Amino acid sequence: MTSSKIGKNRSLNWEKWPFWLIYSPLVFVWIYYAVKARTFWFMSNINPTLEFSGFEGEPKKEMYLQLPKADYPKTIYIDGDSSFAQVKEMLLDNGFSYPFIVKPDIGMQGLLFRKINEEAELVHYNLFVPVNYLIQDLVELPLEFSVFYIRYPGEKKGRITGFIQKEYMAVTGDGKSTLLQLIRSHPKAALRTAEMKTKHEKRLNEVLAKDEKFILSIAGNHNRGARFINLDELIDEPLCSVFDAIGRTANEFHYGRYDVKCTSIEDLKMGKNLSILEFNGSGAEPNHIYDCGMSYAEALSEIMIHWKAMYQIGCINKKRGFSYWGFVKGCRYLINAKKFFSKLRAYDINMDVEN
Repeated sequence: MTSSKIGKNRSLNWEKWPFWLIYSPLVFVWIYYAVKARTFWFMSNINPTLEFSGFEGEPKKEMYLQLPKADYPKTIYIDGDSSFAQVKEMLLDNGFSYPFIVKPDIGMQGLLFRKINEEAELVHYNLFVPVNYLIQDLVELPLEFSVFYIRYPGEKKGRITGFIQKEYMAVTGDGKSTLLQLIRSHPKAALRTAEMKTKHEKRLNEVLAKDEKFILSIAGNHNRGARFINLDELIDEPLCSVFDAIGRTANEFHYGRYDVKCTSIEDLKMGKNLSILEFNGSGAEPNHIYDCGMSYAEALSEIMIHWKAMYQIGCINKKRGFSYWGFVKGCRYLINAKKFFSKLRAYDINMDVEN
């Protein structure tokens, strides 16, 4: 795909616009709710047990410690200053074996999310990444879903507003083209050619056999090339009941998106064979707006519906004694988070461990 075609497709498809441009028409909606709540950060108390309600920059450890251990992958937390000898000892003490997943404790958009296949890769990751990170069991369950869940304080039952299945970004061989050629012809991978060349450097000149599937990224993020399949028509009472039970266990999770792996939709609705990869709070995007043919206006309307729920939950929690964050406190927090994520992006671009 030529650069001119890529640029044209990006300009015509709102889903490929920068985040700030997609959300720019909603500035006045945010201000409307801020005025009504008498605080700019009207979402800062909706998940009181998460820092800044999970808007951005919250530690994943906060979330995992509120869930039953059986509901998420086996996890250990590594200090960014740990020597590899210390990391290796923790692996042995906790019964880890390769391969497994590593990701920053404070992360977003799949930055520095990697699958580690052997010790040499972990040595490199531990040396290269100077931030606290998690080591987790690799969840081999075949399907990954996102479930957007909202439950108002004091209510036992919530509602699911979005349900999608994720397909990881991949190319399929034709028996003639090299991996690099396939990447350059892929509509999403072509936009991330530099990243793909770094991550798959050792295999770029390899010709994939006909119909051979090669996964380019196991990060289930839209900005990382994953494709979303909208399953709204499959939202029903059994599915809601599963996440009502999870929500009651976590107690103060009222708004956000669960990323879950499972064996099948049927098992998910029975609460069987599932593993919660993570929970994204007030900063969670209703990602069911993507890849489903929504117009830009429809997508904005869906976002506004979710912001209204944030405002309402915030008002209820204020009456329950959970205060909003002050304007200056929130700004300082986001400035520090932005600096931190800029650092992560720089490391991620140069990271040469394949994922």
